Amino acid sequence: MTRTVCKDGFSAYLRAWEARIGSFLEIDEEAVSKAARSHGSAGASGGGPLAGLPFGVKDNVAVAGMRLSCGSRMLDGFVSPYSATAVARLVAAGAAPVGKTNMDEFGMGSSTDTSAYGRTNNPWDVSRVAGGSSGGSAAAVAAGLVPFALGSDTGGSVRQPASFCGVVGLKPTNGAVSRFGLVAYASSLETIGVLADSAARARAVFEAMRGADPLDQTSRDRPDGVPGARAGTGERAGARIIGVLSPEAAARALAGSPGDGASGDGTPLLEPEVAAAFEEAKERMRSLGYRLEELELPSLAYASAAYYTIALAEASANLARFDGVRYGRRPAGAPNPEALVEGARAAGFGDEVRLRILLGTFALRAGFQDRYYLRAQRARAGIRRDFERALAGRDAVLMPVYPTRAFGRGAEAPSPFAQKAADLFTCCANLAGLPALAFPTGVSGGLPVGVQLVGAAFGEDALLDAAEEYGEAYPTGRPDGYEEYWT
Repeated sequence: MTRTVCKDGFSAYLRAWEARIGSFLEIDEEAVSKAARSHGSAGASGGGPLAGLPFGVKDNVAVAGMRLSCGSRMLDGFVSPYSATAVARLVAAGAAPVGKTNMDEFGMGSSTDTSAYGRTNNPWDVSRVAGGSSGGSAAAVAAGLVPFALGSDTGGSVRQPASFCGVVGLKPTNGAVSRFGLVAYASSLETIGVLADSAARARAVFEAMRGADPLDQTSRDRPDGVPGARAGTGERAGARIIGVLSPEAAARALAGSPGDGASGDGTPLLEPEVAAAFEEAKERMRSLGYRLEELELPSLAYASAAYYTIALAEASANLARFDGVRYGRRPAGAPNPEALVEGARAAGFGDEVRLRILLGTFALRAGFQDRYYLRAQRARAGIRRDFERALAGRDAVLMPVYPTRAFGRGAEAPSPFAQKAADLFTCCANLAGLPALAFPTGVSGGLPVGVQLVGAAFGEDALLDAAEEYGEAYPTGRPDGYEEYWT
Protein backbone atom coordinates (compact mmCIF):
# COMPACT_ATOMS: atom_id res chain seq x y z
CA MET A 1 0.00 0.00 0.00
CA THR A 2 1.47 3.32 -1.05
CA ARG A 3 0.99 6.57 0.89
CA THR A 4 0.74 10.11 -0.36
CA VAL A 5 3.76 12.19 0.59
CA CYS A 6 3.27 15.87 1.36
CA LYS A 7 4.45 17.99 -1.55
CA ASP A 8 6.39 20.27 0.78
CA GLY A 9 8.36 17.22 1.94
CA PHE A 10 9.27 16.07 -1.53
CA SER A 11 12.82 17.46 -1.44
CA ALA A 12 13.66 15.23 1.53
CA TYR A 13 12.03 12.29 -0.24
CA LEU A 14 14.05 12.95 -3.39
CA ARG A 15 17.35 13.34 -1.54
CA ALA A 16 16.81 10.14 0.42
CA TRP A 17 16.20 8.16 -2.75
CA GLU A 18 19.02 9.80 -4.68
CA ALA A 19 21.49 8.94 -1.91
CA ARG A 20 20.59 5.30 -2.50
CA ILE A 21 20.15 5.03 -6.27
CA GLY A 22 21.97 7.94 -7.98
CA SER A 23 19.53 8.27 -10.86
CA PHE A 24 20.10 11.96 -11.67
CA LEU A 25 23.27 13.73 -12.78
CA GLU A 26 21.57 17.12 -12.52
CA ILE A 27 18.19 17.99 -10.98
CA ASP A 28 16.40 21.20 -10.02
CA GLU A 29 14.56 20.33 -6.81
CA GLU A 30 12.63 23.60 -6.82
CA ALA A 31 11.46 22.95 -10.37
CA VAL A 32 10.19 19.51 -9.34
CA SER A 33 8.26 20.92 -6.41
CA LYS A 34 6.91 23.80 -8.49
CA ALA A 35 5.75 21.46 -11.23
CA ALA A 36 4.10 19.17 -8.69
CA ARG A 37 2.26 22.07 -7.06
CA SER A 38 0.96 23.28 -10.40
CA HIS A 39 0.02 19.85 -11.75
CA GLY A 40 -3.21 19.49 -9.81
CA SER A 41 -4.58 22.89 -10.76
CA ALA A 42 -3.34 22.61 -14.35
CA GLY A 43 -4.92 19.21 -14.81
CA ALA A 44 -8.16 20.29 -13.16
CA SER A 45 -8.43 23.32 -15.42
CA GLY A 46 -8.20 21.26 -18.58
CA GLY A 47 -4.51 21.78 -19.26
CA GLY A 48 -4.07 18.26 -20.60
CA PRO A 49 -2.65 15.05 -19.10
CA LEU A 50 0.93 16.36 -18.99
CA ALA A 51 0.24 19.88 -17.75
CA GLY A 52 2.53 20.71 -14.83
CA LEU A 53 4.23 17.30 -14.73
CA PRO A 54 8.01 17.24 -14.19
CA PHE A 55 10.09 14.76 -16.15
CA GLY A 56 13.67 13.57 -16.35
CA VAL A 57 15.71 13.47 -19.55
CA LYS A 58 18.47 11.01 -20.34
CA ASP A 59 21.81 12.77 -20.58
CA ASN A 60 22.16 12.18 -24.34
CA VAL A 61 19.00 14.18 -25.16
CA ALA A 62 19.43 17.96 -25.38
CA VAL A 63 17.67 20.34 -22.99
CA ALA A 64 18.51 24.03 -23.34
CA GLY A 65 20.56 25.27 -20.38
CA MET A 66 21.24 21.78 -18.99
CA ARG A 67 24.28 19.53 -19.23
CA LEU A 68 24.71 17.18 -22.20
CA SER A 69 27.54 14.85 -21.27
CA CYS A 70 26.25 11.47 -22.53
CA GLY A 71 27.69 10.01 -19.32
CA SER A 72 31.20 10.67 -20.66
CA ARG A 73 34.21 12.68 -19.54
CA MET A 74 34.59 13.63 -23.19
CA LEU A 75 31.70 16.11 -22.82
CA ASP A 76 32.25 17.04 -19.18
CA GLY A 77 30.96 20.55 -18.58
CA PHE A 78 29.16 20.91 -21.91
CA VAL A 79 25.80 22.73 -21.64
CA SER A 80 23.29 22.40 -24.46
CA PRO A 81 22.27 25.65 -26.20
CA TYR A 82 19.05 24.15 -27.56
CA SER A 83 16.39 21.52 -26.78
CA ALA A 84 15.56 18.33 -28.65
CA THR A 85 12.30 18.42 -30.59
CA ALA A 86 10.83 15.74 -28.31
CA VAL A 87 11.60 17.87 -25.25
CA ALA A 88 10.25 21.03 -26.88
CA ARG A 89 6.99 19.29 -27.73
CA LEU A 90 6.57 18.05 -24.16
CA VAL A 91 7.22 21.56 -22.85
CA ALA A 92 4.57 22.87 -25.26
CA ALA A 93 2.17 20.30 -23.75
CA GLY A 94 2.83 21.77 -20.29
CA ALA A 95 5.41 19.33 -18.91
CA ALA A 96 8.63 20.58 -17.31
CA PRO A 97 12.11 19.04 -17.75
CA VAL A 98 13.70 19.11 -14.30
CA GLY A 99 16.95 17.20 -14.64
CA LYS A 100 19.28 14.91 -16.58
CA THR A 101 19.43 11.22 -15.74
CA ASN A 102 22.45 8.95 -15.60
CA MET A 103 23.30 6.56 -18.42
CA ASP A 104 25.92 4.17 -19.73
CA GLU A 105 28.56 6.21 -21.53
CA PHE A 106 27.25 7.19 -24.98
CA GLY A 107 24.51 4.57 -24.50
CA MET A 108 26.94 1.66 -24.56
CA GLY A 109 26.07 -0.81 -21.82
CA SER A 110 23.39 -2.86 -20.10
CA SER A 111 23.78 -1.69 -16.51
CA THR A 112 24.41 2.10 -16.24
CA ASP A 113 27.69 1.11 -14.61
CA THR A 114 29.83 2.43 -17.47
CA SER A 115 28.88 6.06 -16.77
CA ALA A 116 31.87 8.28 -16.01
CA TYR A 117 29.84 9.89 -13.20
CA GLY A 118 29.00 6.90 -11.03
CA ARG A 119 26.66 3.97 -11.29
CA THR A 120 22.89 3.92 -10.81
CA ASN A 121 21.39 1.35 -8.43
CA ASN A 122 18.11 -0.51 -8.74
CA PRO A 123 15.39 0.93 -6.41
CA TRP A 124 14.18 -2.60 -5.62
CA ASP A 125 17.63 -3.77 -4.48
CA VAL A 126 20.47 -1.26 -4.50
CA SER A 127 23.06 -4.04 -4.79
CA ARG A 128 21.73 -4.74 -8.28
CA VAL A 129 21.93 -2.79 -11.53
CA ALA A 130 19.13 -0.60 -12.85
CA GLY A 131 19.75 -1.82 -16.40
CA GLY A 132 21.01 0.21 -19.29
CA SER A 133 21.66 2.30 -20.98
CA SER A 134 18.66 4.33 -19.77
CA GLY A 135 19.01 3.08 -16.20
CA GLY A 136 18.89 6.52 -14.60
CA SER A 137 15.54 7.29 -16.21
CA ALA A 138 14.08 3.91 -15.24
CA ALA A 139 15.28 4.16 -11.63
CA ALA A 140 13.95 7.71 -11.23
CA VAL A 141 10.48 6.66 -12.38
CA ALA A 142 10.49 3.47 -10.31
CA ALA A 143 11.37 5.44 -7.16
CA GLY A 144 8.62 8.00 -7.80
CA LEU A 145 11.00 10.92 -8.32
CA VAL A 146 9.32 11.79 -11.63
CA PRO A 147 6.22 10.27 -13.26
CA PHE A 148 8.02 9.77 -16.56
CA ALA A 149 11.41 10.24 -18.14
CA LEU A 150 12.89 10.15 -21.61
CA GLY A 151 15.41 7.55 -22.65
CA SER A 152 16.90 6.33 -25.89
CA ASP A 153 16.60 2.82 -27.29
CA THR A 154 19.24 1.48 -29.68
CA GLY A 155 18.96 -2.23 -28.91
CA GLY A 156 16.75 -2.38 -25.82
CA SER A 157 18.10 0.52 -23.76
CA VAL A 158 14.59 1.64 -22.73
CA ARG A 159 12.90 -1.75 -22.40
CA GLN A 160 15.57 -3.67 -20.49
CA PRO A 161 15.90 -1.10 -17.63
CA ALA A 162 12.10 -0.74 -17.62
CA SER A 163 11.82 -4.48 -16.98
CA PHE A 164 14.58 -4.42 -14.35
CA CYS A 165 12.94 -1.53 -12.47
CA GLY A 166 9.27 -2.48 -12.86
CA VAL A 167 8.07 0.42 -15.04
CA VAL A 168 6.65 0.79 -18.56
CA GLY A 169 9.15 1.33 -21.39
CA LEU A 170 8.09 2.32 -24.92
CA LYS A 171 10.41 2.14 -27.92
CA PRO A 172 8.51 3.82 -30.79
CA THR A 173 8.64 2.94 -34.48
CA ASN A 174 11.82 4.23 -36.08
CA GLY A 175 10.86 7.70 -37.36
CA ALA A 176 7.74 8.14 -35.23
CA VAL A 177 9.59 10.51 -32.86
CA SER A 178 12.11 13.10 -34.06
CA ARG A 179 15.73 12.30 -33.26
CA PHE A 180 16.77 15.96 -33.47
CA GLY A 181 18.66 16.69 -30.27
CA LEU A 182 19.58 13.06 -29.58
CA VAL A 183 23.35 12.52 -29.60
CA ALA A 184 23.89 9.82 -32.20
CA TYR A 185 25.20 6.37 -31.26
CA ALA A 186 23.83 4.15 -34.06
CA SER A 187 21.61 6.36 -36.16
CA SER A 188 19.67 3.71 -38.10
CA LEU A 189 18.72 1.82 -34.94
CA GLU A 190 18.03 4.32 -32.18
CA THR A 191 15.03 6.38 -31.20
CA ILE A 192 13.92 8.48 -28.24
CA GLY A 193 11.68 6.44 -25.96
CA VAL A 194 9.55 6.80 -22.85
CA LEU A 195 9.83 5.32 -19.35
CA ALA A 196 6.67 5.89 -17.34
CA ASP A 197 4.80 4.76 -14.25
CA SER A 198 1.86 3.46 -16.35
CA ALA A 199 0.91 2.63 -19.90
CA ALA A 200 -1.61 5.48 -19.88
CA ARG A 201 1.15 7.94 -18.98
CA ALA A 202 3.44 6.53 -21.66
CA ARG A 203 0.65 7.00 -24.19
CA ALA A 204 0.17 10.67 -23.25
CA VAL A 205 3.90 11.35 -23.53
CA PHE A 206 4.19 9.57 -26.87
CA GLU A 207 1.21 11.43 -28.30
CA ALA A 208 2.84 14.74 -27.38
CA MET A 209 6.19 13.82 -28.98
CA ARG A 210 5.20 11.93 -32.10
CA GLY A 211 5.07 13.25 -35.65
CA ALA A 212 7.19 14.59 -38.48
CA ASP A 213 9.79 17.24 -37.73
CA PRO A 214 11.43 19.45 -40.40
CA LEU A 215 14.65 19.23 -38.38
CA ASP A 216 14.78 15.43 -38.81
CA GLN A 217 14.21 14.15 -42.33
CA THR A 218 13.86 10.57 -41.06
CA SER A 219 10.79 11.46 -38.98
CA ARG A 220 7.26 10.79 -40.23
CA ASP A 221 3.63 11.22 -39.28
CA ARG A 222 1.55 8.10 -38.71
CA PRO A 223 0.50 6.86 -42.17
CA ASP A 224 -3.15 6.85 -43.16
CA GLY A 225 -4.85 3.56 -42.48
CA VAL A 226 -2.96 2.75 -39.28
CA PRO A 227 -5.54 2.55 -36.47
CA GLY A 228 -5.23 4.80 -33.45
CA ALA A 229 -6.12 4.09 -29.83
CA ARG A 230 -9.17 1.96 -29.23
CA ALA A 231 -12.25 3.27 -27.52
CA GLY A 232 -12.01 1.50 -24.18
CA THR A 233 -11.69 -1.80 -22.37
CA GLY A 234 -15.18 -2.95 -23.25
CA GLU A 235 -15.06 -1.72 -26.83
CA ARG A 236 -11.69 -2.89 -28.06
CA ALA A 237 -11.72 -3.88 -31.70
CA GLY A 238 -9.09 -5.55 -33.86
CA ALA A 239 -7.75 -9.03 -34.27
CA ARG A 240 -7.01 -9.61 -30.57
CA ILE A 241 -4.50 -12.23 -31.66
CA ILE A 242 -1.00 -12.23 -30.25
CA GLY A 243 1.85 -14.30 -31.57
CA VAL A 244 4.14 -15.83 -28.98
CA LEU A 245 7.60 -17.28 -29.36
CA SER A 246 7.47 -20.93 -28.36
CA PRO A 247 9.92 -22.10 -25.66
CA GLU A 248 11.61 -24.35 -28.23
CA ALA A 249 12.02 -21.50 -30.71
CA ALA A 250 13.44 -19.25 -28.00
CA ALA A 251 15.90 -21.97 -26.96
CA ARG A 252 17.08 -22.43 -30.53
CA ALA A 253 17.50 -18.68 -30.97
CA LEU A 254 19.84 -18.18 -28.03
CA ALA A 255 21.64 -21.50 -28.28
CA GLY A 256 22.09 -21.09 -32.03
CA SER A 257 20.93 -24.66 -32.68
CA PRO A 258 18.44 -27.20 -31.29
CA GLY A 259 19.72 -28.09 -27.89
CA ASP A 260 19.33 -27.87 -24.17
CA GLY A 261 18.04 -24.30 -23.87
CA ALA A 262 21.38 -22.81 -22.89
CA SER A 263 23.49 -20.14 -24.48
CA GLY A 264 26.95 -20.85 -25.83
CA ASP A 265 28.64 -20.00 -22.53
CA GLY A 266 26.24 -22.15 -20.49
CA THR A 267 24.01 -19.32 -19.31
CA PRO A 268 20.41 -20.60 -18.95
CA LEU A 269 18.07 -19.28 -21.62
CA LEU A 270 15.55 -17.87 -19.16
CA GLU A 271 16.00 -17.53 -15.43
CA PRO A 272 13.30 -19.69 -13.76
CA GLU A 273 11.54 -16.64 -12.36
CA VAL A 274 11.50 -15.00 -15.80
CA ALA A 275 10.25 -18.17 -17.48
CA ALA A 276 7.46 -18.54 -14.89
CA ALA A 277 6.45 -14.90 -15.26
CA PHE A 278 6.35 -15.24 -19.04
CA GLU A 279 4.06 -18.25 -18.82
CA GLU A 280 1.83 -16.42 -16.34
CA ALA A 281 1.67 -13.41 -18.66
CA LYS A 282 0.51 -15.68 -21.48
CA GLU A 283 -2.29 -17.11 -19.35
CA ARG A 284 -3.36 -13.64 -18.25
CA MET A 285 -3.47 -12.41 -21.83
CA ARG A 286 -5.74 -15.33 -22.64
CA SER A 287 -7.96 -14.41 -19.69
CA LEU A 288 -8.28 -10.90 -21.15
CA GLY A 289 -9.68 -12.33 -24.36
CA TYR A 290 -6.58 -12.53 -26.55
CA ARG A 291 -5.91 -15.60 -28.64
CA LEU A 292 -2.27 -16.66 -28.50
CA GLU A 293 -0.64 -18.40 -31.43
CA GLU A 294 2.83 -19.91 -31.22
CA LEU A 295 5.20 -18.87 -33.99
CA GLU A 296 8.77 -19.20 -35.20
CA LEU A 297 11.28 -16.41 -35.82
CA PRO A 298 14.18 -18.30 -37.45
CA SER A 299 16.37 -15.23 -37.95
CA LEU A 300 16.25 -14.34 -34.25
CA ALA A 301 19.38 -16.46 -33.70
CA TYR A 302 21.35 -13.89 -35.71
CA ALA A 303 19.86 -10.80 -34.07
CA SER A 304 22.58 -10.03 -31.53
CA ALA A 305 25.45 -10.57 -33.98
CA ALA A 306 23.78 -8.45 -36.67
CA TYR A 307 22.85 -5.75 -34.19
CA TYR A 308 26.31 -5.33 -32.71
CA THR A 309 28.01 -5.38 -36.11
CA ILE A 310 25.76 -2.61 -37.44
CA ALA A 311 25.61 -0.61 -34.21
CA LEU A 312 29.37 -0.57 -33.65
CA ALA A 313 30.08 0.29 -37.27
CA GLU A 314 27.74 3.28 -37.04
CA ALA A 315 29.15 4.25 -33.64
CA SER A 316 32.70 4.33 -34.99
CA ALA A 317 31.56 6.86 -37.61
CA ASN A 318 29.30 8.91 -35.33
CA LEU A 319 31.82 9.26 -32.51
CA ALA A 320 34.62 10.30 -34.85
CA ARG A 321 33.50 13.90 -34.31
CA PHE A 322 34.77 13.79 -30.72
CA ASP A 323 38.38 14.64 -31.40
CA GLY A 324 39.23 17.47 -29.01
CA VAL A 325 39.08 20.02 -31.84
CA ARG A 326 35.40 20.65 -32.48
CA TYR A 327 33.99 18.65 -29.58
CA GLY A 328 35.27 17.14 -26.40
CA ARG A 329 38.05 17.68 -23.92
CA ARG A 330 41.25 19.14 -25.33
CA PRO A 331 44.49 17.98 -23.71
CA ALA A 332 46.99 20.66 -22.79
CA GLY A 333 50.29 20.86 -24.60
CA ALA A 334 49.69 18.46 -27.50
CA PRO A 335 52.70 18.75 -29.86
CA ASN A 336 50.74 17.99 -33.05
CA PRO A 337 47.15 17.30 -34.23
CA GLU A 338 47.54 13.53 -34.02
CA ALA A 339 48.67 13.75 -30.40
CA LEU A 340 45.78 16.11 -29.64
CA VAL A 341 43.19 13.67 -30.97
CA GLU A 342 44.84 10.69 -29.30
CA GLY A 343 45.08 12.49 -25.97
CA ALA A 344 41.49 13.73 -26.11
CA ARG A 345 40.08 10.29 -26.78
CA ALA A 346 42.31 8.51 -24.28
CA ALA A 347 41.21 10.88 -21.52
CA GLY A 348 37.60 11.30 -22.62
CA PHE A 349 36.41 7.83 -23.61
CA GLY A 350 35.94 4.93 -21.19
CA ASP A 351 37.01 1.36 -21.86
CA GLU A 352 33.67 0.14 -23.24
CA VAL A 353 33.37 3.04 -25.68
CA ARG A 354 36.94 2.58 -26.93
CA LEU A 355 36.34 -1.15 -27.41
CA ARG A 356 33.16 -0.60 -29.41
CA ILE A 357 34.73 2.07 -31.61
CA LEU A 358 37.67 -0.22 -32.40
CA LEU A 359 35.38 -3.16 -33.23
CA GLY A 360 33.20 -0.96 -35.42
CA THR A 361 36.21 0.44 -37.25
CA PHE A 362 37.46 -3.10 -37.86
CA ALA A 363 34.09 -4.13 -39.35
CA LEU A 364 34.25 -1.24 -41.82
CA ARG A 365 37.83 -1.79 -42.97
CA ALA A 366 38.43 -2.46 -46.63
CA GLY A 367 38.08 -6.16 -47.24
CA PHE A 368 35.95 -6.75 -44.16
CA GLN A 369 32.75 -4.94 -45.06
CA ASP A 370 31.44 -7.84 -47.16
CA ARG A 371 32.43 -10.36 -44.53
CA TYR A 372 30.79 -8.61 -41.58
CA TYR A 373 28.81 -5.42 -42.21
CA LEU A 374 26.98 -6.43 -45.39
CA ARG A 375 26.18 -9.87 -43.98
CA ALA A 376 24.73 -8.17 -40.90
CA GLN A 377 22.56 -6.00 -43.13
CA ARG A 378 21.27 -9.10 -44.91
CA ALA A 379 20.44 -10.66 -41.54
CA ARG A 380 18.65 -7.44 -40.63
CA ALA A 381 16.49 -7.74 -43.74
CA GLY A 382 15.68 -11.34 -42.80
CA ILE A 383 14.61 -10.30 -39.30
CA ARG A 384 12.35 -7.62 -40.78
CA ARG A 385 10.72 -10.18 -43.09
CA ASP A 386 10.22 -12.65 -40.23
CA PHE A 387 8.38 -10.03 -38.19
CA GLU A 388 6.26 -8.96 -41.14
CA ARG A 389 5.09 -12.56 -41.48
CA ALA A 390 4.63 -12.95 -37.72
CA LEU A 391 2.50 -9.80 -37.47
CA ALA A 392 0.26 -10.53 -40.45
CA GLY A 393 -3.25 -10.68 -38.97
CA ARG A 394 -1.96 -10.30 -35.40
CA ASP A 395 -1.91 -7.38 -32.97
CA ALA A 396 1.58 -8.05 -31.64
CA VAL A 397 4.25 -10.59 -30.78
CA LEU A 398 4.77 -11.36 -27.08
CA MET A 399 8.38 -11.96 -26.05
CA PRO A 400 10.61 -11.90 -22.98
CA VAL A 401 12.60 -8.72 -22.45
CA TYR A 402 15.81 -10.16 -20.99
CA PRO A 403 16.76 -13.67 -19.85
CA THR A 404 17.20 -12.59 -16.20
CA ARG A 405 15.84 -10.16 -13.68
CA ALA A 406 18.09 -7.29 -12.56
CA PHE A 407 21.51 -8.82 -12.03
CA GLY A 408 24.11 -8.08 -9.39
CA ARG A 409 27.64 -6.81 -9.75
CA GLY A 410 31.05 -8.40 -9.61
CA ALA A 411 30.98 -12.18 -9.58
CA GLU A 412 27.17 -12.17 -9.75
CA ALA A 413 27.09 -10.26 -13.04
CA PRO A 414 26.89 -12.06 -16.39
CA SER A 415 30.01 -11.82 -18.49
CA PRO A 416 30.18 -8.91 -20.96
CA PHE A 417 29.66 -11.41 -23.78
CA ALA A 418 26.60 -12.93 -22.09
CA GLN A 419 25.11 -9.48 -21.53
CA LYS A 420 25.44 -8.68 -25.23
CA ALA A 421 24.07 -12.07 -26.34
CA ALA A 422 21.07 -11.55 -24.07
CA ASP A 423 20.01 -8.51 -26.12
CA LEU A 424 18.51 -10.73 -28.84
CA PHE A 425 14.96 -10.33 -27.48
CA THR A 426 15.14 -6.53 -27.57
CA CYS A 427 17.46 -5.63 -30.46
CA CYS A 428 15.27 -7.35 -33.06
CA ALA A 429 12.69 -4.54 -32.82
CA ASN A 430 15.41 -1.97 -33.55
CA LEU A 431 16.74 -3.95 -36.49
CA ALA A 432 13.24 -4.24 -37.94
CA GLY A 433 12.34 -0.61 -37.11
CA LEU A 434 9.22 -1.71 -35.20
CA PRO A 435 7.60 -0.40 -32.01
CA ALA A 436 8.02 -2.40 -28.81
CA LEU A 437 6.63 -1.95 -25.31
CA ALA A 438 7.93 -3.49 -22.08
CA PHE A 439 5.59 -3.58 -19.09
CA PRO A 440 5.73 -5.19 -15.64
CA THR A 441 3.88 -8.43 -15.01
CA GLY A 442 4.70 -8.95 -11.34
CA VAL A 443 7.37 -9.30 -8.69
CA SER A 444 9.34 -12.50 -8.09
CA GLY A 445 11.91 -12.92 -5.34
CA GLY A 446 11.68 -9.24 -4.51
CA LEU A 447 12.51 -8.12 -8.06
CA PRO A 448 10.17 -7.02 -10.86
CA VAL A 449 9.70 -9.08 -14.01
CA GLY A 450 8.41 -7.80 -17.32
CA VAL A 451 7.49 -8.89 -20.83
CA GLN A 452 7.38 -7.00 -24.10
CA LEU A 453 5.07 -6.67 -27.06
CA VAL A 454 6.45 -5.98 -30.54
CA GLY A 455 3.99 -4.52 -33.04
CA ALA A 456 3.63 -3.48 -36.65
CA ALA A 457 5.13 -0.18 -37.80
CA PHE A 458 3.29 2.77 -36.25
CA GLY A 459 1.20 0.32 -34.24
CA GLU A 460 2.13 1.76 -30.83
CA ASP A 461 -1.53 2.23 -29.88
CA ALA A 462 -2.27 -1.48 -30.14
CA LEU A 463 0.64 -2.24 -27.79
CA LEU A 464 -0.41 0.47 -25.33
CA ASP A 465 -4.01 -0.75 -25.41
CA ALA A 466 -2.92 -4.27 -24.47
CA ALA A 467 -0.53 -3.11 -21.74
CA GLU A 468 -3.08 -0.72 -20.29
CA GLU A 469 -5.71 -3.44 -20.19
CA TYR A 470 -3.22 -5.81 -18.57
CA GLY A 471 -2.21 -3.23 -15.95
CA GLU A 472 -5.82 -2.50 -15.04
CA ALA A 473 -6.54 -6.20 -14.51
CA TYR A 474 -3.22 -7.18 -12.90
CA PRO A 475 -1.60 -4.21 -11.14
CA THR A 476 1.97 -4.65 -9.89
CA GLY A 477 3.73 -3.38 -6.79
CA ARG A 478 6.30 -0.68 -6.10
CA PRO A 479 9.69 -0.87 -4.36
CA ASP A 480 9.91 -0.48 -0.59
CA GLY A 481 9.99 3.18 0.36
CA TYR A 482 7.90 4.28 -2.60
CA GLU A 483 5.22 6.79 -1.70
CA GLU A 484 2.38 7.88 -3.94
CA TYR A 485 3.23 11.35 -5.15
CA TRP A 486 2.03 11.66 -8.72
CA THR A 487 -1.63 11.35 -9.60
